[in-house]
Amino acid sequence: MAALIEIDHLTKRFGAFTAVDDVSFTVDRGEVLGFLGPNGAGKSTTMRMLAGFMPPTTGTARICGADVVARPVAAKRNLGFLPEGAPTYPEMTVTGFLAFAARIRGYRGSELDDRVAGAMHLTQLEGVRLQPIETLSKGFKRRVGLAQALLHDPPVLVLDEPTDGLDPNQKHEVRELIRRMAPQKAIVISTHILEEVGAVCSRAIIIARGRVVVDAPPSVLEREGRSLEDVFRSLTLGEPAPAAAKEAA
Repeated sequence: MAALIEIDHLTKRFGAFTAVDDVSFTVDRGEVLGFLGPNGAGKSTTMRMLAGFMPPTTGTARICGADVVARPVAAKRNLGFLPEGAPTYPEMTVTGFLAFAARIRGYRGSELDDRVAGAMHLTQLEGVRLQPIETLSKGFKRRVGLAQALLHDPPVLVLDEPTDGLDPNQKHEVRELIRRMAPQKAIVISTHILEEVGAVCSRAIIIARGRVVVDAPPSVLEREGRSLEDVFRSLTLGEPAPAAAKEAA
């Protein structure tokens, strides 16, 4: 059975600058992939191409077998995407925005109400449901963005910094939610928070200068007493990689 996410030789160039350079990987159902890299490494560009928000220069990305460029509607039907910054319509209330997103997804009537209520329950937004989004804290705005990604219970989730701006309790709640959903979905999490990878991810990819430099479970990367932070620095600063990371690559 094909993986739910398939990225094949994906490349993105902006003039003479190559932001993403021949990246390939797959993600199966039940996997939570931590997608790591320093600022400017190509993480967000890769996520945007996978979500169909940015066309690749070369290569392909498929969600549940649907090419995101050739069959964008079929691909996005199976995708929940939380982009960087979690853009919303700030003048809308939380309920109004999620209902708007649900209507775009084709839901109507009681099914729409159920979808909105379910997404708010998962992300614990009931207490602010009637507030305009612009009045919310950064953490609550992030949770609104996550709620819209979960509305239609998609098999694929692509989450860019899902716990950005959340307090420690909220981070714990979101990580627990990801753990509960993981067996039925393929999930990609782009994050700068290395502890998050160890907490929820079954696999980690580190990208540097637009290329994948390692793809392995966090437990493999942390062998021989090295922390994930040590491995990350070694691989992204051009220092000699630890033996475990070399073997994993």
